[in-house]
Amino acid sequence: MARIAGITLPSDKRVEVGLTYIFGIGRSKANEILEAAKIDKDKKVKALSEDEVNKIRKIIETQEKIEGDLRKDLTLNIKRLMDIGSYRGLRHRRRLPVRGQRTKTNARTRKGSRGHTIKKK
Repeated sequence: MARIAGITLPSDKRVEVGLTYIFGIGRSKANEILEAAKIDKDKKVKALSEDEVNKIRKIIETQEKIEGDLRKDLTLNIKRLMDIGSYRGLRHRRRLPVRGQRTKTNARTRKGSRGHTIKKK
């Protein structure tokens, strides 16, 4: 059982895929980490030795911003946009789509359910 950055990696998956369970690490970044640690990406997580897990952990701690730190930075960036009153910040504050999507139709995820129309008697 490999535990890195407070996340238990699934033991039946390949290391390349297992690392993507950590917030902030995708497939390409996982491949870079494994290449730096000189570990085969096709190896299963349960087949990793303790030494290999420590190599991966050390590389991630020194080079990458992950989990709590990354989430905090994202939250602060959104808060900064809202504080300066930018268009993107206003869209975040109103809980509407931020990146130019249409809202006349669609956008149900951001806007919430349609609700019910009021029937006239």
